[in-house]
Amino acid sequence: MYHPTTRVLTILELLQSHPRLSGPELAARLEVDVRTVRRYIGQLQELGIPVEAEPGRYGGYRLRAGFRLPPLMFTNDEIVVLTLGLLNSHSLGLAETAPAVESALAKIGRVLPVPVARQLAALQNEMTVAGLPPDEKVDTGVLTTLGLAATFTRPVRMTYHNRGEVTERLFEPYGVVHLDGRWYTVGFCHLRQDVRIFRLDRVRRADTEAGSFTRPAGFDALAYLVQSIATIPDRWDIEVEVGLPLEVVRSKLPPTLATLETAGEKTLFRSTFNDLDWLARLLVGLGGPVRVIRPPELRAAFGRLALEIAGYAAGDEPETLALD
Repeated sequence: MYHPTTRVLTILELLQSHPRLSGPELAARLEVDVRTVRRYIGQLQELGIPVEAEPGRYGGYRLRAGFRLPPLMFTNDEIVVLTLGLLNSHSLGLAETAPAVESALAKIGRVLPVPVARQLAALQNEMTVAGLPPDEKVDTGVLTTLGLAATFTRPVRMTYHNRGEVTERLFEPYGVVHLDGRWYTVGFCHLRQDVRIFRLDRVRRADTEAGSFTRPAGFDALAYLVQSIATIPDRWDIEVEVGLPLEVVRSKLPPTLATLETAGEKTLFRSTFNDLDWLARLLVGLGGPVRVIRPPELRAAFGRLALEIAGYAAGDEPETLALD
């Protein structure tokens, strides 16, 4: 399955290698209809590519005389960076990228000096990048549609599947974010009449609609996503004062784990958790003094942890400890 962007670039390559091609000829080569070809031509023109259309029954398309895209030149270090990026693209969780990645790597490999080619071959043989489970892959067409719609403030009609329920939504995307191995989009959902977050692996279809919208001034999609995930309700509401500067605490924690605020030379840690014993271990691992504001049950979790550590120091077997 070819992505629309691939077909647009293919039209550009064909027009660079042919003095003129008709709409039906392009449609046959790309396995689409003539109307779709016209839309792709329009996209090239919007990008500033001087594609000229000859009207009439025997008309066609051609690039303005003298126009050529300049060849790309890369240093050896830049080629290594590009290759590493391609090899790591699997970790982005995008569906149907493997053929494009292999094709791009093959093209790069054909023009490399022998020493660099050997170096990159060694990297490819030794590097393993773990991808996402198949049900969490993101359709590249969905990602492209939402990304462009956010850039040009165009509303999107999307089909969303969540926990067995399928809904149709008119959505105004404020941004697209990749965080902790998943793709998200943040924006205004007309169905819920509020700002909402959607996982892109659950978007079954996304089509740009006519019209436009106004994004809230200064809206930061990443900051909104991080804050929203960190404050998802759980069993215990946590508020803790950590005796370390904000930047030190922030450097030791995942961004979505908690909201952090400066409190003089200390840091205020707020979040919600289900497992207080796990949280006690995490907070001790920060390496600074901790004062529990709430809940009192967290103090009990620290007590259990202290008994456990004291048992280790005494050489006791873990299973013999009384942690009541």
